[in-house]
Amino acid sequence: MMIRKILPLLLFSFILFSCANDDDINTDTIGQTFEISNVDFITTDGFQGVVNVVVPNNISVFESDVPLVFILDPAATAANGVDVFEPLPRSFFFNNGGFAQYRFNFIFDDATGIFDLDLVLESDDFDALGNDFTQNQIFRIVIVPSEFAETHNTDNLNTVLSELNLD
Repeated sequence: MMIRKILPLLLFSFILFSCANDDDINTDTIGQTFEISNVDFITTDGFQGVVNVVVPNNISVFESDVPLVFILDPAATAANGVDVFEPLPRSFFFNNGGFAQYRFNFIFDDATGIFDLDLVLESDDFDALGNDFTQNQIFRIVIVPSEFAETHNTDNLNTVLSELNLD
């Protein structure tokens, strides 16, 4: 008789505690990544070039998402024998006092649900930049939920991909 009363209580307790998620692993964080290559920056004003990124159809972006943008570093890639991506913004300062900077703009229009990402290369003298700055750039873009971006180190592409279980 006592077993009939205890059994439902034990079963309920088992279900309740087996569903608890106190392991600090967020299995519902979904990150998405894509790469764009052969990006060429062309200036119209002598100071910056802007390239609008076309997001692949298989990538879903929500208002609460955050893009992390990385650019391939050819010198570090050659020295290490593997692709090395650096996070944006990425700035360069030249001996003549000039500068160049890669950065990005992220816009999400809540009314239309349209995600817009612009890659920007700006410089005090864009026309003086060599092709190694303006031509054939490769970018990796990782779209993550904002909570992930707030709680994780997003400066290293390999760490981000590993923590999101992405290739």
